Amino acid sequence: MGILKYIAPKWAYKRQAYRQAYELSRNYDAGTFDRQNRNWRAHNESAELTDRDYRDVIRARSRDLERNSDLMNAQIHPWTRNVVGKGFELEAMSDDQIFNDEIEKLWRKWCKKDNCDVTGSQSFWEMARMAVRRKRVDGGILFIKCYTPGGVTPFKLQALEVDELDTVHIAPKYEGNKVVGGIEYNSYNFAVGYWVREYDIQGYLRADSRFIERKNIIFYFSKDRPSQIREMPEMASTLTRIKEVNGYIEAATIKERIAACLSVFIKNMLPAPIVGRNPADGKPRDYKELKLSPGMVTQLNQGDEVEVVNPGTSATNGNEFIKTMSRIISAGQGVSYEATSRDLTQANYSSARQATIEDEETFIPEQQKLKDEFLDEAYETFVISAVLSGAVECPDFWKRKDEYLAHKWNRKPKKWIDPQKEANANKTALATGQKTLPVLWAEDGRDYKEVMDEMKKVQDYAKEIGLKSDLVYLTGGEDNAGQQKI
Repeated sequence: MGILKYIAPKWAYKRQAYRQAYELSRNYDAGTFDRQNRNWRAHNESAELTDRDYRDVIRARSRDLERNSDLMNAQIHPWTRNVVGKGFELEAMSDDQIFNDEIEKLWRKWCKKDNCDVTGSQSFWEMARMAVRRKRVDGGILFIKCYTPGGVTPFKLQALEVDELDTVHIAPKYEGNKVVGGIEYNSYNFAVGYWVREYDIQGYLRADSRFIERKNIIFYFSKDRPSQIREMPEMASTLTRIKEVNGYIEAATIKERIAACLSVFIKNMLPAPIVGRNPADGKPRDYKELKLSPGMVTQLNQGDEVEVVNPGTSATNGNEFIKTMSRIISAGQGVSYEATSRDLTQANYSSARQATIEDEETFIPEQQKLKDEFLDEAYETFVISAVLSGAVECPDFWKRKDEYLAHKWNRKPKKWIDPQKEANANKTALATGQKTLPVLWAEDGRDYKEVMDEMKKVQDYAKEIGLKSDLVYLTGGEDNAGQQKI
């Protein structure tokens, strides 16, 4: 209170009392407008009002970094690599095994680019990887269900970018609905269809947009707020930091390039010769075309000196800065630094295994979303198209539709970090009943029926040629005495 307590004790007491009351009433530091938070102004608005004015700008900047930034692509690749990878193995699970075998065989054929893509340029799993990538960069992607001649079934997919939603269209197709951001909603905010711009093959916009029913389109994006109706690039929160690191790397690169340069200046100690008077040999020396080269020998004019300019390199080491920023960016995207940088120099088995487990917990929800909203939708439409077109015979399909559509997706797991430890862990889990053989084979991306059929073929062939082995699955547990042992 300083000198105030001596001059006006009453006012000093009141000032102290009010100060203490103010400190007690400050429940949240983040809610104050003191010196540290003075310029922190934020407002509560619906998700669409918050996103609408910035969506296109952020998407354009995200695509720019996708094209020009190594660090940006380092954040994208782990998602496409771990969520989709080489793809999933379909396992049909109806009670009709003949139908299962036929539909699985037909599905593998349909996944080729000439059968699944209306443009014939991407296989199904390439489209799935593109969907994950566009969701990270653009916020989402659209797939239109098309039915065209050719291919194993009429059903095909057409991929569209979210830019093709007609955001200026406001007239609904059905009375009582409303159109927001190119999507038509009913009174319950349920999307009933999408207004899509028409472009020609060169990318020029046509006048009218067309309406596509919800059942004929797949809009793959994530919803983070109840009031959100459109996508937002999932890299939005880290774009500025990635741009800062790119700027730092560019500046450091220029600095190192300058530091690597060696140049010389010629210092003239004597004034220029008087007009009409030349040096002793009669020819003044000009250094304009002279360049440094290894082992060069030359002469200087009388009185000239050479001054070497060597900028040298700075002692500043940017490695730690880039590594720290990369860790922050990776953490902001929910993945480990090792997954994005591929830097495992400081990782041992335990830390690598723990990082892998945590990354899997991040990728599994995205993987499940891809299955629910894209893979399942595409597969079920494919089966219906195959039945209607006669590609597969199933007389009672419509009576038992849900049973015939039952399926699951198997995917090969990641490679083992330590095969011996992983194999011992699986052996223990199998012996203690924590896992079954079908579960282990499913984790390996294989159908247990196919594995057992393959084992049976191996057993039969081993018995046919009289081969004896210590491997139980080769002998089927029988005594093969007298047979040739390998």
